[in-house]
Amino acid sequence: MAHAYDLSGDPGLEPFQGTVYKKTIDRYDVQIDGRIVRCELATSLRKELAYTRAGPSSERRRVREAREDNHSDPVAVGDHVLVQETGDGTGLIRAVFPRRNQLSRRTAVPRPGAHAFEQVVAANLDQVAPVFAVAQPAPHWAMLDRYLASSELAGLPALIIITKIDLLAVDGQDDLDREIRMVASTYRQVGYPVLWVSAASGEGLPELATALHGKVTALVGKSGVGKTTLLNALQPGLGRRVSEVSQATGKGRHTTSWLELIPLSAGGAIVDTPGMREVGLWDVDQARLDWLFPEMRPWIGKCRFGLDCIHDQEPGCAVRHAVMAGAIAPRRYQSYLKLREGQG
Repeated sequence: MAHAYDLSGDPGLEPFQGTVYKKTIDRYDVQIDGRIVRCELATSLRKELAYTRAGPSSERRRVREAREDNHSDPVAVGDHVLVQETGDGTGLIRAVFPRRNQLSRRTAVPRPGAHAFEQVVAANLDQVAPVFAVAQPAPHWAMLDRYLASSELAGLPALIIITKIDLLAVDGQDDLDREIRMVASTYRQVGYPVLWVSAASGEGLPELATALHGKVTALVGKSGVGKTTLLNALQPGLGRRVSEVSQATGKGRHTTSWLELIPLSAGGAIVDTPGMREVGLWDVDQARLDWLFPEMRPWIGKCRFGLDCIHDQEPGCAVRHAVMAGAIAPRRYQSYLKLREGQG
């Protein structure tokens, strides 16, 4: 939801437009004309504002009602905002301009009976790049399918990055090499580009730099998959801290604990996100969950029960027939069923 604030009643204010480059708890770094201003939210943006228009063609809006919103942050990294500077080098974010798009996820439920809420990961993106390592930590392909479904839901193209491919050169990794290549082939057949990258050897980095050039890309993935290492390799001198994967648990430790938009000297920018252990879709229409899997689309509506088919146990299901015929990968189909079950 985009928020706005009417400054017409505040004479003498000189607001500036800027872009949110970094956010921590209750603090936002906004780039304004090449400089960074540390900002807080204006009181008005700590409320959920419901608007009404004066007429069909009017751009003037007035607040119809305001409700306290204690669960969601109205400002995301990548947002274009209106800032009123306070004179001491800081500022107040007074407005968030309408977004081209936003990548959201459903928050985890902390306890039984609690409700999930929307977390906007980033706004005004050009693409999403899920990052998965061949090992250390082991890849979780069902999570990749959730990232891809989230990208489809946001209307954003996705670029799959498989990192640490230098580990495949270790003796005894032939089976892992075959598995990874088979999985990569499955995603390429669906239509997703897949890049193989090693920050250690430099393999694939030029191709990755080309894929990122001129675009704002959200880099997402579990802790330990190598997002920070990739950033350091792509942007020499960045020097971001890297943590190792725990040998006891096989899980990565959080290196990035905030959201930040990092410009690339070669052009474009990356939204660096904290590692996510859970990925839930937000505000997805259950009846159209199948549409988030591009390989299913040719068969949607061709089942015996038409658009009412959920492609599980129904007789005459065209999607299940496509799975048995090899047109849809069984593992992707299972991801769809698990996602449907988890989103219920």
